[in-house]
Amino acid sequence: MQREFSLQYVRNIGIMAHIDAGKTTTTERILFYCGKLYRMGEVHEGTTQMDWMPQERERGITITSAATTCFWKEHQVNIIDTPGHVDFTVEVERSLRVLDGAIAIFCAVGGVEPQSETVWRQADKYNVPRMIFVNKMDRPGADFFGTIKSIEEKLGAKAAPTQMPCGAEDNFEGIIDLISMKLITFRGAETGEDLQVNPLPGECLEEAEHHRELLLDTIAEEDEPFMELYLEDHEVPESEIHAAIRRAAIQNKLYPALCGAALRNKGTRLLMDAVVRYLPAPHEAKPVAGTHPKSRRQESRKVADDEYLSALVFKIMSDPFVGKVSFVRVYSGRLKNNSTVYNANKNKRERLLKLLEMHANDRKERKFIHAGEIAGVVGLKLATTGDTLCDESHPILLESIQFPEPVISMAIEAKSKADKENLMNALERIKQEDPTFKTKIDPETAQLIISGMGELHLEIIKDRMLREFGAGANVGKPQVAYRETVAGHAEDEYEFDRQAAGRGMYANVKVSVGPLHRGTGNAIENKIGKKNFPKEFARAIEQGIHDSANTGPLSGYQMIDVKTVITGASYDDDNSTELAFQAAAATAFKNACRKAAPVLLEPIMSVEVNTPEEYLGEIIGDLNARRGKIRSMATRKNARVIKAEAPLAAMFGYSTAIRSLTKGRASYTMEPAYFEIVPEEILKQMS
Repeated sequence: MQREFSLQYVRNIGIMAHIDAGKTTTTERILFYCGKLYRMGEVHEGTTQMDWMPQERERGITITSAATTCFWKEHQVNIIDTPGHVDFTVEVERSLRVLDGAIAIFCAVGGVEPQSETVWRQADKYNVPRMIFVNKMDRPGADFFGTIKSIEEKLGAKAAPTQMPCGAEDNFEGIIDLISMKLITFRGAETGEDLQVNPLPGECLEEAEHHRELLLDTIAEEDEPFMELYLEDHEVPESEIHAAIRRAAIQNKLYPALCGAALRNKGTRLLMDAVVRYLPAPHEAKPVAGTHPKSRRQESRKVADDEYLSALVFKIMSDPFVGKVSFVRVYSGRLKNNSTVYNANKNKRERLLKLLEMHANDRKERKFIHAGEIAGVVGLKLATTGDTLCDESHPILLESIQFPEPVISMAIEAKSKADKENLMNALERIKQEDPTFKTKIDPETAQLIISGMGELHLEIIKDRMLREFGAGANVGKPQVAYRETVAGHAEDEYEFDRQAAGRGMYANVKVSVGPLHRGTGNAIENKIGKKNFPKEFARAIEQGIHDSANTGPLSGYQMIDVKTVITGASYDDDNSTELAFQAAAATAFKNACRKAAPVLLEPIMSVEVNTPEEYLGEIIGDLNARRGKIRSMATRKNARVIKAEAPLAAMFGYSTAIRSLTKGRASYTMEPAYFEIVPEEILKQMS
């Protein structure tokens, strides 16, 4: 089947920003102008299409990334609207992994905010080309060039404003296009559909010419063909300017910057023009790289329908009507409904029953999904987030997605025996959807423990269990997900010698342990002779150490930043087994850790508070009382910005406290920073 749009007319983009910068509002306007919606939804009214979950509409925030497909000026645009709250940053991570470009939205008043930095770094990690949209130009305190300056200073990004506002705040009249040197205004109270292009007024001309020169200089610095034209000292055609911006943007050398006020329907259509003009088509990226699942040799696939299949599962969603929906990005080849694919991670064949074009939680069936497209798949039973689907005769294993570890936990139990099955089913389905949500049984209390990225994260999960899955449950208070490590060096040797089912089980393992720099993770070094020692026993030793590190010697928390050296091992030709070596290694590792001065670590949070000046003293005093350390203070518009670090254990209930201290006028953001040793006096209080 022929594709409806050739690859050059396809765009896969994400909308990313700090919470409340206007992501969902901008997406709603895009969908309206693309003809996907007949009425624009509003976040404050709970009527948006992309925020479809009841919890999203009630709270006015995006919780889960939502995908949709729309069409703009003969282009197919696949859009993923991502959350801005740090508790749901996993949604941004896995979306950016599969996107070709992104729109980074910044509030014209707040500028670069904490989560803006987080999502920008995530996009850097995957080398995603970006555009900048400075939103809310109609708000009091809006400052377009101030925001551009903060982007350059805080993110180290070379912004290239292709537009500038005509007026600001209540006087935001329109947008000046610095390439065509025209003034664009918007008429029509409801939709701003009457877009008018006018000559520049005389009072704006000098400033616009200045910023146009800066734009052309910026482009010339980053694009050599354009520099040659620019230095020829004649007027460069607009088409050449657009082409040069596109080349530089695709290589992440600069980031085109636009402005507008999405809520007032100003600038969104110009933003879509820039998306198809500057952001890359799928085939303009490098061929997707991976490895052969067995030989581990390097493999690559070009983005083309006639290539061998390669696709990445980047998200799982539970749909009440069709069951498990796996979101996939097809990099090469194509998917066909009611066909079989090979799951390279699970080494199994899987059946595709239906292919779906998604619009938030609505869907339309498709017969084929082509290279470069994003779609939903029904029928995959084994696939989890990060799995590769490919051609079994030409397999490839794409790089998976790494997710942060949870930092907060709480105990949960079913209200009755009848609720128990519902609860376990609900937890299992949520775990499939959300890789940052974990469950475990506490070995000491036998309680079921759920863990996540923050209080809001667990609150949403608790609410979903009740509403979506009908699982009645009692939950305890949130608890910190501590970690353990060692402060010193020690070694231990353990001999495992047992009889089981009439045969012997023997293994002897010697290990030494020591600390690594904080944030390094665990490492295992094998110093036993690999030539004379069976490989399967060596793997079993490493597996035993890995398993044992999940439960520390102090309080049973996961161990981190520990280096283990396997210094010796011996086996018996007749009686040694892999299971015996796992058990011996686990015990030797645990004993060595007990001797190596084990310590408890607590998560430290990076906190940023935005408060009116008159409450500065109260905020600082409260943070100090919570064992917080003030790192910096700055002035932003008419408010003070405090950056601090504080232990998560002391920050529970902070949202209520800060509202009380400032009569609801202050706001804050908080995200995990690092782990630090729990102070002695706090340990005494905990015991």
